[in-house]
Amino acid sequence: MTGCHLVWDWNGTLLDDLALVVASTNHAIATVDGPVLTAEQHRTAFRRPVADYYAEVLGRVVDAEEFGRLDRIFHDAYRAGLTTCALAEDAERALRGWAGTQSLLSMWFHDELVLLVETYGLSATFRRIDGLRTEVGGDRKAAHLDQHLSQLGVDPVTTVLIGDSIDDADAAEAVGASCVLYTGGFTDPDRLRARGVPVAESLTDAVRLAGGHPGQGGIGRQLRR
Repeated sequence: MTGCHLVWDWNGTLLDDLALVVASTNHAIATVDGPVLTAEQHRTAFRRPVADYYAEVLGRVVDAEEFGRLDRIFHDAYRAGLTTCALAEDAERALRGWAGTQSLLSMWFHDELVLLVETYGLSATFRRIDGLRTEVGGDRKAAHLDQHLSQLGVDPVTTVLIGDSIDDADAAEAVGASCVLYTGGFTDPDRLRARGVPVAESLTDAVRLAGGHPGQGGIGRQLRR
């Protein structure tokens, strides 16, 4: 559907960085005597705001000051391991498979995101690239998606977000866009399916779902049923 605009999530979607995220999370919470998490435990429990996730893992309240410190520790560890990450196996094929316009919205820090996307040779693929423009991460995506689409001048009704978290679906719903969730990222597939939006096991399948099945009325009916 060439009239539709596709917004991609980066971490856990186009970038296969689950192992690094789990290792960096464990590094951060170890500084406050937290447990060692497996990838499956992370996928089952992870949510935004990340401070709430840390509080659940640690079994106690995590205030803003402590979260800011843990967030910095996490991101320092994450940066150190980024060279170990690759794109998802079918990321480039999925990007080439979309006939309409595309953009990228990530909760990774903006300046670093732009440079990282360039290293993968993908910058020209996207009409716009937006990352986090604050010093501390961990918040929800909805307001960022709203601003991203506003800057693009794109109608949310003709927009599909492809991401790997419940927060991606919540963000799309909040602004009136559609969403396809991808099972290869940070969230347990059963949690994604329970959210009630289309779920894909590959990025190429996510693109197919975003385009709508032929004969079923396209994106409006396929993704909002």
